[in-house]
Amino acid sequence: MSRILIIEDDLAIAEIERDYLEINGFEVAIETDGVSGMNTALREEFQLILLDLMLPQLDGFVVCRRLREQLDIPILMVTAKKEDIDKIRGLGLGADDYIVKPFSPGELVARVQAHIATYNRLKGEPRDMRPEITVGAIRINPRSHRVFVKDREINLKNKEYELLLFLVTNADIVFDKETLYERIWGMDAMGDSATVAVHINRLREKIENDPSDSHYIETVWGVGYRFRA
Repeated sequence: MSRILIIEDDLAIAEIERDYLEINGFEVAIETDGVSGMNTALREEFQLILLDLMLPQLDGFVVCRRLREQLDIPILMVTAKKEDIDKIRGLGLGADDYIVKPFSPGELVARVQAHIATYNRLKGEPRDMRPEITVGAIRINPRSHRVFVKDREINLKNKEYELLLFLVTNADIVFDKETLYERIWGMDAMGDSATVAVHINRLREKIENDPSDSHYIETVWGVGYRFRA
């Protein structure tokens, strides 16, 4: 049974989330402040964390950054704010995705199920035995999940690595944000593509000489993204 940690200061909301998740077969723990949530997440084993941004003691942004330094499990931000800057900041700190309040119980359960399924699939897959891929100054070793730019290893999070590998192995093909979200995150885009855009920007910062003048990942305006071989 997959275990989920909800870090949410509104106990009534947390209990509703817990009830729907438990009905769908998950085991759920709740913490109501940032410090307790972070400590529990690091002390116990969970398969996903639902992390509210507005928390007492430590806000969700700080908690996300510190957890991502030690954990590779999915972190799903839960926020009442619709401003893109909050989404971008949270995703930039290592969150895998976000969900905006108010949301339907069905959407919450679907998001959680999809992220856990993707995470379990990647962990359970046999080692990728494809040979090393070289494009320009970029080298990707699928066997070890290691990426090098000009012989310097760069640290990519799970979704960043998956996104880069997908684009490289489908070079010169244009993909819209919705398709990339479905392929990499394993679910329908649900009408918001900020998650893909932020991960593309994070990739550019790590693999490009000048992220503002991208050589590898090209934006095809009005369409999507293409990796230039």
